[in-house]
Amino acid sequence: MSVKIIEIKKSVFESNNREADALRVALKEKGVFLLNVMSSPGSGKTTLLINTINRLKDEMRIGVMEADIDSAVDAEKVAKTGVRTIQLHTGGMCHLDAEMTMQGLDNLGLDDLDLIILENVGNLVCPAEFDTGASKSMMLLSVPEGDDKPLKYPLMFETVSALVISKIDCLPYFEFDIEAVKARAKKLNPSIEIFEVSAKTGQGMEEWTSWLRQEVSYCKSKK
Repeated sequence: MSVKIIEIKKSVFESNNREADALRVALKEKGVFLLNVMSSPGSGKTTLLINTINRLKDEMRIGVMEADIDSAVDAEKVAKTGVRTIQLHTGGMCHLDAEMTMQGLDNLGLDDLDLIILENVGNLVCPAEFDTGASKSMMLLSVPEGDDKPLKYPLMFETVSALVISKIDCLPYFEFDIEAVKARAKKLNPSIEIFEVSAKTGQGMEEWTSWLRQEVSYCKSKK
């Protein structure tokens, strides 16, 4: 008796990729730029986003979707900036996929926004595997995490458009070879944009927000 074998993982990814592509088309038609932000827990995602939002909120309409397995701690912090913010609970899952992202966007709304920031679940593995349908993705790597992350989690570095090396004010206190990180990231992804940032001191924030501003402007011009 033969047994039918179903490749579940391949099927799941193919279905998700189709939904992600459809979402990108819908976002492009609306002229909305969706940025998927990924990192490990404790890298400073929320602090960077609050600083970024405060620098851009007077010149563009911003919405934020905060994803966590539980709690609304980060969403409450971001909401204090005055931008539209919702919390997404993943029901125990360690990532967001395209369908979850679409559910979040249905609740957040698209009609009067220029930039939507999706703060993905803190994890360097699962979020890199699932396309959310974002216009572009970026990741944070904080100095205290170490400079070996491109070696340990290559897929994350391969899939993002931008790498923000955060907490660079901590460089004097950690053995972190920033040039090695940049070289490793470029080897995995030659087109990756790299920014060295401290949300605490403001160092590098202008370069980072200028890139994001240009991406939002380009998206709206292609509407």
